Amino acid sequence: MGKVLKAFMLFTDIGFVLYWLMVYSDLLPKEYLYKDYENELMLAWNLSFVPLDLVISLTGLMSIYLFKRQLGVWSSYCIISLSLTFCSGLQAIAFWGLRHDFDALWWVPNLFLLIYPLIFMPKLIKHTTTYSTRS
Repeated sequence: MGKVLKAFMLFTDIGFVLYWLMVYSDLLPKEYLYKDYENELMLAWNLSFVPLDLVISLTGLMSIYLFKRQLGVWSSYCIISLSLTFCSGLQAIAFWGLRHDFDALWWVPNLFLLIYPLIFMPKLIKHTTTYSTRS
């Protein structure tokens, strides 16, 4: 696991946990909330990401832990985390796009979630394939 990947994952995984803590603690300033935040359906849509985002964080942090322990299975956890991160970003971008809601405050972080996994996935898949054929 390279330093850049580890930094991106820590930023993302800790960021998800902090974001959801802020949401549940009602600490997000009103000017940073998405359009129609008070709408019950929109709130349910947003909260539907909690399980996905927390599984992303769990698998991402687990992969870092396993890497530090030099356990080869770290890359499988990493691939799972990055795949789910991509899905989280894709779902949000698709939703905002369908609504024609192009607020950079929500698009930029979700484009980050969509794009950064694609940079690391090919090398990780190659590493995992190579590792599994040697075992």
